[in-house]
Amino acid sequence: MHKEFYSITELSDDLGVSARALRFYEDKGLVTPQRAGTTRVYTRRDRARMILILRGKRLGFTLREVKEWLDLYDADPDQVEQMSRLHNILQEKIEALEIQRDDLEKTLHELRDMDAQVMDHLRNKGADGSDPACAAGTIQTSETQALKNTE
Repeated sequence: MHKEFYSITELSDDLGVSARALRFYEDKGLVTPQRAGTTRVYTRRDRARMILILRGKRLGFTLREVKEWLDLYDADPDQVEQMSRLHNILQEKIEALEIQRDDLEKTLHELRDMDAQVMDHLRNKGADGSDPACAAGTIQTSETQALKNTE
């Protein structure tokens, strides 16, 4: 069971973030701790909001998106609008990540093909890739030779 109230040090330790990070999110209006004199006092609600903020950050949400989502949570007790908006944001993030994954897979495939061609060339020349000439860049791959032929 979690506490009812937290000092900035307690909450930062609990969440694994710096006190400066908590103050940053406060400055952005994402959490609004109570005050006891000059001391910030965070509630369970603030802790829950910080957990959502940190999760959003980890998943690549912008602060604007996180704030919008949290504001909807406050405005819509049934969370229908919030969940609908979150669903749309999640679908956009998933689509963007799938495109990035496809691009990465294509790049990795090209790099592996290039590396195989380089290794074939080195084997044909009796080298294993640790040859000083290879390190100096004097052994040419078919791609570098093709580039020279087009110049």
